[in-house]
This record gives sequence, structure tokens and C-alpha cells, in this order.
Amino acid sequence: MRDKLSLIGGIFLVAVVIASASLFTVDQRQYAIVFQLGEVKEVIAEPGLNFKLPMIQNVRYFDKRILTMDTPEPERFITSEKKNVLVDHFVKWRIVDPRLYYESVAGDEARARTRLTQTVNAGLREEFGRRTVHDVVSGERDRIMDQMRERADRDARSIGVQIVDVRLKRVDLPNEVSESVYRRMEAERKRVANELRSQGAAEAEKIRADADRQREVIVAEAYRTSQQVKGEGDAKATSVYADAFGKNPEFYAFYRSLEAYRASFAGKDDVLVVDPSSEFFRFMKDAGGSARN
Repeated sequence: MRDKLSLIGGIFLVAVVIASASLFTVDQRQYAIVFQLGEVKEVIAEPGLNFKLPMIQNVRYFDKRILTMDTPEPERFITSEKKNVLVDHFVKWRIVDPRLYYESVAGDEARARTRLTQTVNAGLREEFGRRTVHDVVSGERDRIMDQMRERADRDARSIGVQIVDVRLKRVDLPNEVSESVYRRMEAERKRVANELRSQGAAEAEKIRADADRQREVIVAEAYRTSQQVKGEGDAKATSVYADAFGKNPEFYAFYRSLEAYRASFAGKDDVLVVDPSSEFFRFMKDAGGSARN
């Protein structure tokens, strides 16, 4: 009985060992390649429990997630102006064809990174060599990244890899170049500012001249209108005076004398030297104006 139990236990243990050597799981973040005697037998991309032949087949796992390749130090590139720029960039990539990836770089991530680095650097060197410092710093930065991603992706597909994104984190000038470039940019900004100021001064002079001209025209027209109105008023007043004189000459003479008195004695400190017997005081001596002495 004891021997029978030992046999059953041994069989069960062997079954467990065989099962553990035959079953394997694939995580949702991984690819799995099943090898048989060194040759690729099957590529598993879906997660779950899978079976392999023990002692004959083995499994290697490859990351399915998006990986980042970041440069530890900025790379130096030359622009079309023969100016050096320091470029700090990173690349996002992932494995899309595990079989081709294994056949191309033996599944070695370091070799894949080396291949991608060479591709990206060669593309950046060519793109920067066709552009000026201004273009690579601000003008065409987005266009460079898009073209580099497309170009690097075409090459990376040959090793079973997809380039998801290429980003330029920073583009700087070396110390020996930045000072001269900044001085040139400052001079250019000053030139533009002076040009804008001169244009503004010219426009201001034009506006002031036009305003002065309009003011002169308005003043002249106002003066002409006022003189016209004044002339019409004087003519009407003369007409009224003439009518009044024609109707009652004595009353008109009396009214005119009163106006003369009011104008002559308007101020308290005024001094008037006139002969008392003159015609000027005739209405003061006699309201009827008949006194002549």
C-alpha cells in the first residue's frame, strides 16, 4: 500500500514538473516567441496561458510597450550657414514585428537602440544641413520633427520597429557662436525698430500737416461766414437806423446822443475835455435839443 502511494506521489510530482515546463503565460505588455531547436516556431502577441514542448521548445519575451530612447548629452550638428548647434532630442519607439525584430538584431535592445540612433542622427544631420539657425531654432522646428519621424520610421520598419515620435527638446548654440548670433539678432531688431519709428514719425507729420490744413480751412471759412453775417447785420442795422431817421429825425438824433454819452462816460475814471457849449451837450442842456449856447 505504501509503495502504491509512493508511486502515485512520484507520478504526480513528475506530472507537475512536466506541466510547469510545458505551460507559460504571456503578459499583455509582452510579445512571446517560441523557439524550437533555435528556430522561431511561433510568435504570440495575445496575453494568456500557452503550451510548449518541454526540453525541446523555449520562450523569449519582448516588450510590447512604447520605449524611450533619450540622448544623455546634446548632439552637435551643422546648419546651412556652417554654424554649430547643440540638439537635445528623444525618440519614442516600439516593436511591431517580433519575428523580424529578432531576425534583424537578434532581439538585442542595445543593438536596436544603436541602429535607431544612427538613423535619427543621420536624418537630423541632413535636415539641419539644409536650414539656417533661425529655421532650426524656431521657424521650421515642427516640420523637422515630422519629417524625421517619417524618415526614421521607414528605416526602422526593416528591423520590425515603429518610430512613434521624434522630439527636439532643446536647440542651443555653442558658447562661441551664441554671442555673435545674439549681437546680430539685436542689431536686426534695432534696425526694424528704427524703421518702424521713422515710418511712425512720417505718418505723424503727415497727420499733423493735414490737421493744420483743415484747421486753416475751417478758420477761414468761419471768418468768412462771420464777416458775412456781420455785414448783413450792419446792413440791417443801417437800414433800421435809416428808417428811424426818416420817420423821426429828432428822436434818432436823441438816441444817437444817448449812445454817445453811454460810450463816453462808461468808466468812472475817464476824463473828457470838451467845450461845454459844443453840440455834444445840447441834449444835456435841453431834452428837446434846442439849446445851442
